[in-house]
Amino acid sequence: MSMSFEIPGKRILSSAQLTVFQSSATYDTLVSYIKARSEFFRGVKLTDPRSESLGIKAILRLLDRIEQLARETPPVENKASRFGNPAFRAFYDKVQHLAPSLHPDVPGLDQNATPELSTYFTQAWGNRDRIDYGSGCLEHLQIVAASDHTALITRVFWRYIQIMCVLQSTYWLEPAGSYGVWGVDDHHFVSFLFGSAQLRGHKFVRPKAIHGPEIVDELSKDYMYFSCIRFINSIKTASLRWHSPMLDDISAVRTWEKVNSGMIKISLSIQHFLFGSILPYEGPPPPASDESHRGNGHVHERWSDYCGIPVPSAFATAQKAREPGKGIEGPGIRPVPFD
Repeated sequence: MSMSFEIPGKRILSSAQLTVFQSSATYDTLVSYIKARSEFFRGVKLTDPRSESLGIKAILRLLDRIEQLARETPPVENKASRFGNPAFRAFYDKVQHLAPSLHPDVPGLDQNATPELSTYFTQAWGNRDRIDYGSGCLEHLQIVAASDHTALITRVFWRYIQIMCVLQSTYWLEPAGSYGVWGVDDHHFVSFLFGSAQLRGHKFVRPKAIHGPEIVDELSKDYMYFSCIRFINSIKTASLRWHSPMLDDISAVRTWEKVNSGMIKISLSIQHFLFGSILPYEGPPPPASDESHRGNGHVHERWSDYCGIPVPSAFATAQKAREPGKGIEGPGIRPVPFD
């Protein structure tokens, strides 16, 4: 029997809906998926040789095409603003137009799933209107096999994160729903979750090692957590205590096992989550009197949620310190004072 698909959209707009969702089968599936992938990533290095199935190779080619689109869509002159660059909308429109034609190249994909997957795929690169970004379907659709579990993280997920760093530094994407200094990072979280899972049981490296610049540079080649710390250090000066106090606090934890278990507990945010047939929402409809902020289309989970408040891009601040006409290239950009 063939599966029916639908265009995904936002469903959770109230705290009551959120409570129901956290007891749902979809929520359990997502949490279980994250935990299972974390187990496969334990003790694996990003640079380890890894076989790639036809499905993995097809997805990587698709991701390469997205990065190519970004290279072909340079940022426009926007000196008057330290917020998102309007050229991102042109990039987004190109991805949206191209997405349906990319999916047929993925072997084994039910072409009836293209409209639903195209929505997820397009939204994965950020929000067109706000020019911001905040971050299981492949296995559900049998595009990848059990043997691809590790490659999904070391190859596909990590390639996606690398491209997102390019987009953030090119278009100055604002952090979506930022928790400010109360969050792990402005843009990414799952990379820290998987990164801490990767380091569980390491004989020598401890969480406090993130404070050593030379150690971070050396370990960033093989370990996702340290690569993310290196990226943060490339755009913000001063100490983690000032611009990333949560990461600084986490570094005091004695073992990576405890870091990872804590990450998993706070891993699933539904702030801009889209539900369809692949990831269904089964619960009450939103109340007539919307409890969420008008215009943002989701429930606020904590008092520190900055959603709806434009947050200046750290990359925009970095750009001020560079010579006119020179672009930013992610990890290679010049550190600037955090503000």
